[in-house]
Order: sequence, then structure tokens, then C-alpha cells
Amino acid sequence: MTPPQAKTWSQRGHTPVVRVRGRSRRRISTAALACSKPGHRSRLIYRPRRDDCRRDGRKNFSWRDYRDLLIAAHQQLGGPVVLVWDNVNVHEAADLRQWAAAREWLTISYLPPYAPDLNLVEGIWSLLRRGWLSNVAFSTPEHLDQGIRRGLRLIQYRSHLLDGCLAETGLTIGPA
Repeated sequence: MTPPQAKTWSQRGHTPVVRVRGRSRRRISTAALACSKPGHRSRLIYRPRRDDCRRDGRKNFSWRDYRDLLIAAHQQLGGPVVLVWDNVNVHEAADLRQWAAAREWLTISYLPPYAPDLNLVEGIWSLLRRGWLSNVAFSTPEHLDQGIRRGLRLIQYRSHLLDGCLAETGLTIGPA
């Protein structure tokens, strides 16, 4: 819950200071799919996951969480899904690969290692950090969760921002 640092304005000689009480072990993870199709409005589908702070609980998404997100995306989009993923270890989990191989509607391609500049979703996280979440000290995990959801919802309804993130990668969408 440590706030990202950004520049701001203040009176000369009065540096603005945001006080943050310690570091929290609580975390919120968010998985997002940026969906693009030529001739259609770009879409953003996301799922946040809060760490429940239990010792036996997972802090991040498991392959089952990603599976559920992909099923929801398939239902919302109503057609085949071509997924371009980075090389996060959970994305390459054997169980997820086995599940994906059994789905006709799902094709997975992987980005090269260490290529965040080609990852469309990294642009979305950048918009979120530089815009709606900058210069905010979150007081509770609920406040952070609410801020993330509000920022993603605003990006979700502005398809030109998603199109801009896609253009920034230099990748194009076309027939296979």
C-alpha cells in the first residue's frame, strides 16, 4: 500500500510530504486482459484478488484464477480468444497449459522473455500508476482496492486509451 511517487506542485520552499505508516504485508493483485478486435471497440476485462493474510493462503493468482478469468472473457466476448501472454511462471504452469490445450476456442502465444514493452497490459498499469493512483496514500486495503477498481473502470470505458496502449507496443492485429 506504499504510494507510487509522482511529481506535484507546491509553494516555493514548501516540499509536499505524504506520510505513510509503515509497510503493509497485505497486497492486492489484479489480472487484466486487454481485448482488441479490428472494427470493434477495445475492451478491458480484469479481476482483482486480495491477499487474505492467512499463512496457508496464496498471495497471488493461481492457474485456477487465470482459468476462471479466461472462461469469463470467453463468455463475455462470445468467440474464440487468441491470448498473448508474458512469461510469468503461473502463465506457463503445466495444469494451465493442459487445460488450455483442451479448449478449441483458446490459442495462447507467448511474448519473448523480458519484453514488457510488447505487453499491452503493462501500458494499462502505467496509466493507472501515473494517473488515478498517483500521489495517493491509501489508508486501508479497501481504499486501495476501491482506487484500483475505479481507475480500471475509467480506463475500461475509454477505449481510445486501450488503443493507445496497443499502438505503443508497435504490434498490430490482423488475420492469421
